[in-house]
Amino acid sequence: MLCVDEKTQIQALDRSQPLLPMRPGQAERRTHDYVRHGTTSLFAALEVKSGRVVGDFHARHRSVEFRKFLDRIEGAVPNELDVHLILDNYGTHKTPLIHRWLARHPRFHVHFTPTSASWLNLVERWFAALTEKQIRRGVHRSTRELEQAIRRYIESTNHHPKPFVWTKSADEILASVSRFCKRISDSGH
Repeated sequence: MLCVDEKTQIQALDRSQPLLPMRPGQAERRTHDYVRHGTTSLFAALEVKSGRVVGDFHARHRSVEFRKFLDRIEGAVPNELDVHLILDNYGTHKTPLIHRWLARHPRFHVHFTPTSASWLNLVERWFAALTEKQIRRGVHRSTRELEQAIRRYIESTNHHPKPFVWTKSADEILASVSRFCKRISDSGH
């Protein structure tokens, strides 16, 4: 099963000043301003069982680019396996071009997340890790530098992939939400 998502306009940013040095007991500091050096779109598919990622970059974000990404997924998954895609409800996934492609590839099965529920999509968690570990602290003076940094991150995580694992049961999560709701509703405001 593959969770598929795409981030449009990942920006290649360069801070106007370098990160300020950290000392023991002092948090990292950075300037508030930066210089933009272009944007790129990243299409990514996270294999739920293994944690491996297939990623592809495109300058634009249309159904044409998404179809090319489907071709990439097709080449990455052994032919004897069915492919289950978990997609959000973005319009790129629902065009006639994509419908025709899927009709010609019956081993692909599409499942959509509920509207406004992208948090259900595990690849969103992978994008958060990419941002935290690779993009946020980086300096990227061009989209090519940004894409190279992301490719290195994908290669590194695919070298030792780890699947995303829930650490709490559904009952524990619901109990936590219940405690939070009770706390805010009894706040006296």
